[in-house]
Amino acid sequence: MIARKYVGALAVSGIVLSGMAWTTARAARQDTPNIRVSVEMVQLDVAVTDSHGKYITGLTPGDFTVAEDGIGQNMAMFAEGDNAPRRLSEVAAAAAKASDSSTAGAPAATMPAGAAATAPAAASDTADNDSPLAGANVFILFDTSNYMYRGFVFAQDAIADFVRSLQGPDRIALYSYSRDLFRASSLTPDRMQVLRGVRATVAGDNAALYDAILLTLRDMSNMTGRRVIVVFSNGPDNASLAPPEDVEELAQSEGVAIYMISTRQAQNDALSSKVFARISASTGGEL
Repeated sequence: MIARKYVGALAVSGIVLSGMAWTTARAARQDTPNIRVSVEMVQLDVAVTDSHGKYITGLTPGDFTVAEDGIGQNMAMFAEGDNAPRRLSEVAAAAAKASDSSTAGAPAATMPAGAAATAPAAASDTADNDSPLAGANVFILFDTSNYMYRGFVFAQDAIADFVRSLQGPDRIALYSYSRDLFRASSLTPDRMQVLRGVRATVAGDNAALYDAILLTLRDMSNMTGRRVIVVFSNGPDNASLAPPEDVEELAQSEGVAIYMISTRQAQNDALSSKVFARISASTGGEL
């Protein structure tokens, strides 16, 4: 299931009152005391998984408790995925409206005060029956570096088969990379255009995978809806300027899941395999 990012904004207010022993005469000369209010908004990005490591969606502000040093904090705004943050009052009103329309007059359920809200256990089970790419914009990254020389044509065939077999994506793009990124096929619902892009790829030199992912994330930054990157790689990164930590952080903040598909040869590099697994897992994808 694709990761959903939850954003909560906490409003922390500090109020300082100036003035000490106010007399009647002094109060008459000054209409109101000097009040200074400082408000600090803190954004928290949260990804929620079940016991199987699958991401849970459809949560509400009531499913979260925020505390600092054991002291509860008030949430001011809330957002899921790529949606714009909304005030909690707006979120509650929208949830109430949705509940009224779905129950069609059925009596509302109540929860005792202080009871903990839990995510429905069926949330992840339902997702098992759906393709994780359903309704998504899918960007395929093809490693065309010198690591791929020996099996280049076989890799093209595998990616072409993958494109044909995809179920449910709205649009697909194909990028290839070695030291530089090549946009072989822009985002399109036309599978034949993507397949032509696969056949147009050529082998290059060193591999700059992390740079390629960052450029792809930049291309996706203004898009709404579900976004996924699928990387076909045959070896480690030996030419990127960007570290993998930057890729991981940006993908998490953008809510983009990264799936890494490697050949057996790539598994010979234990360090790269470990980094690939971490990036995939932390963004809601898989190695």
